[in-house]
Amino acid sequence: MRCALPLPAKIYPQNHSHPYCQRNPTVAASVTSPPPRIPTKHPSLEPLKHRLIRLADAGRVDDAISTLDLMSDRGVPADLVSYSVLLRSCIRSRDLVRGRIVHRRLQDSGLRLDSLVTNSLIALYSKCGEWEVACSIFEEMGSRRDVVSWTALISCAARNGMEEKAILLFCEMLHTGIIPNEYSFCGVIQACSKSEHDWVGRVVLGFVIKMGFFWWDPSVGCALIDMFARRQDLSSARKVFDGMHERNTVVWTLLITRYGQHGRGRDAIGLFPDMLHDGFEPDRFTISSVISACSDSESLEFGRQMHSLAIRYGLASDACVGCSLIDMYAKCTSGRSTEDSRKVFDRMSEHNVMSWTAVISGYVQSGGHDKAAIELFCKMMEGRVRPNHFTYSSILKACANLSDLQLGKQIHAQVTKSSLAYVNFVGNSLVSMYARAGRMEEARRAFSLLYEKNVVSYNAIVDGYAKNSDCEEALELLYQIESMDVGASAFTFASLLSAAASVGMMGKGQQLHAQMLKAGFGSDVGVGNSLVSMYSRCGSIDDACRAFGEMGDRNVISWTAMITGFAKHGDAARALGLFHDMVATGTKPNAVTYVAVLSACSHAGLIEEGWEHFRAMQRDHGVAPTMEHYACMVDLLGRSGRVEEAFGFVKSLPAEADALVWKTLLGACRVHGDIGLGEIVAKNILELAPEDPAAYVLLSNLYAEAGRWEDVAMIRRGMKERRLSKEAGLSWVDMENSIHKFHVGDTSHPQAREIYAKLDELFAEIKEMGYVPNTNFVLHDVEEEMKEQYLLQHSEKIAVAFGLINTSAPKPIRVFKNLRVCGDCHDAIKYISKATGREVILRDSNRFHHICNGECSCGDYW
Repeated sequence: MRCALPLPAKIYPQNHSHPYCQRNPTVAASVTSPPPRIPTKHPSLEPLKHRLIRLADAGRVDDAISTLDLMSDRGVPADLVSYSVLLRSCIRSRDLVRGRIVHRRLQDSGLRLDSLVTNSLIALYSKCGEWEVACSIFEEMGSRRDVVSWTALISCAARNGMEEKAILLFCEMLHTGIIPNEYSFCGVIQACSKSEHDWVGRVVLGFVIKMGFFWWDPSVGCALIDMFARRQDLSSARKVFDGMHERNTVVWTLLITRYGQHGRGRDAIGLFPDMLHDGFEPDRFTISSVISACSDSESLEFGRQMHSLAIRYGLASDACVGCSLIDMYAKCTSGRSTEDSRKVFDRMSEHNVMSWTAVISGYVQSGGHDKAAIELFCKMMEGRVRPNHFTYSSILKACANLSDLQLGKQIHAQVTKSSLAYVNFVGNSLVSMYARAGRMEEARRAFSLLYEKNVVSYNAIVDGYAKNSDCEEALELLYQIESMDVGASAFTFASLLSAAASVGMMGKGQQLHAQMLKAGFGSDVGVGNSLVSMYSRCGSIDDACRAFGEMGDRNVISWTAMITGFAKHGDAARALGLFHDMVATGTKPNAVTYVAVLSACSHAGLIEEGWEHFRAMQRDHGVAPTMEHYACMVDLLGRSGRVEEAFGFVKSLPAEADALVWKTLLGACRVHGDIGLGEIVAKNILELAPEDPAAYVLLSNLYAEAGRWEDVAMIRRGMKERRLSKEAGLSWVDMENSIHKFHVGDTSHPQAREIYAKLDELFAEIKEMGYVPNTNFVLHDVEEEMKEQYLLQHSEKIAVAFGLINTSAPKPIRVFKNLRVCGDCHDAIKYISKATGREVILRDSNRFHHICNGECSCGDYW
């Protein structure tokens, strides 16, 4: 027969060592048999042989080997059939230890090995991953090699990641004149699964069609479907499926499974009725795969039908089906009750690590059930089933969600004891848990201990640094990712853009934008959303609009990011206009969208519009108000001076207000000087969060502005006794991709002398223009002259002076502050912008202030 594949350049005689089976002298010695002897048949052989075969076929290999030993003790020599049956049982169970025992007994027997037994030995060692031993036996066969021998070795190479060896062995087999069978084709097709062997796979496909295996052999069809699916080519996989004349349950199940695994759950679900229509009865793997597809496509109703079908077939209590059902109910009812998921778990007759992990993961993924997940984990630990790396990964996520670092550390100790802290799944969850708790040193240590760092590992640590505003460390890790060929993902760029945005490093953000486009993520929706957010948070709303306009696909996050940008920049008209555009496109707003909309109304003082949107959120879009929405409404009323109305709104809430709502109201009391109400509000905050310093600071500031210094001193003493400290004011400027930070009265900067000289010059100039320092913003009981000096040293003024020294027009000066800008600094910067002709873009904890030619975008309403 002529070979359709290219043959190796060199042909090796069969009586020499095979080029792809490098002989290991030690291994070769272990498989060499002594000179053969011709056995004589013992009269007691048949009864003992039948007993041995019966035990081996039942999987009782130890009892079968004991029977073999009994035969030896009684002087009844076993024949090759007995050994062949024993080897076959070991192959089925992949039991290398007992397989070696049988091999040793076979060597000691002195029997002359036939092709059947030798091929069984090759199959045993190859399927157990012992490549060298399998090769040694294959070499010894010489001219006795047949299609089974070659196929065993080809399959072994393919399974153990030696694809090129498998393909070359297949070519050599053809050259020797041996005609491949269906199993030979399955082995070489498996070796062609990688994209670099695509052309070989297509040649093999032609060969399969030519020999007729394609149409009538399900095992070859399965191998081809799997080959194309592994290359993400599901359309070719479907063509193979459609072209098969002979299908069985395995073929249907394979395509359904591959559809589900590659995010095409609806195609998987659509295939299942066709399978039933063709008269095939699903097994536990089919039902499990369809249920998993329901999970990924959130097809709850079809999932319930599959549950009924599983009950009808008596498979509902099967571990595989049960785990899929638990996962399906957890994912499809995310954010709602996990009752159905728990019922499935409780009805399972036996629990293994898969079922425990499925229900624990379900609780964690469904949101808001982390405590229940931890309770289940503790219950699991009381039993005999031990958690695996997936279980630990899920429970660490629960600890992170609950901010329970203490429990997280206990779990960390357990995984370290189990030697699982170095496994990606667990290590990545550890990194994420510590990062979310702000413990970046521990996160970095967990990251460093990982054996193999993948893109998820890097994403976890980068995202941690990003969320903890350590942009420099996050970007340093990007260089590591690029140098180690790990490959940055869309999530990596999204996290890095978030890091740049958090500290206002627009230059870095622009560099990342260029790198992201070069990496091919320009059309990724998640990265596009991060770009919009980055530009708006860095103060460039025009660039944010451009990035939003260039997005081909938009989701609710895209619209919300842009609406939030307009709201933070004080452009309520464009924010509300964009919200109406979003609704017109059919995109359903979510809770975060409404926070942005209500904030836009608040920053612009649009009280009636705010009330209308607050009423419409649940009425028109089914979005139930949360404490964050209530806080927005309190802010809307409080900013406009309607603090009593805001207080009445809080008292009328359907649930008890949380600390956030009360702190928002206390902030409004401070702005409008309402001490009486402020004291009532502060009392409520301290009852809810006695260790939160914000309430003490706001009340202290309220007393200070009213000149009640004794009350101020009393509050400050109380804070000291409780070891509470006020967050220090900090302003910073990004200059040439480097952050320059300034605190109140900061003299640590290398340019401090120049900065204060510039400030003195500016103050003298703006005083002549009419600026009068507002000493009410000095919250210390000192002389008036000293108060003016304090005002001069505020961090935002120092930052603006630094920007003036180190930049030139028309470039705007971008200043970022961690707290609300003080009223005097706001007035002073307006005068400075007019005196110098420079634009200052100031981002404080609430919003942006675009200050140009003596005017601010906030209209002095903030």
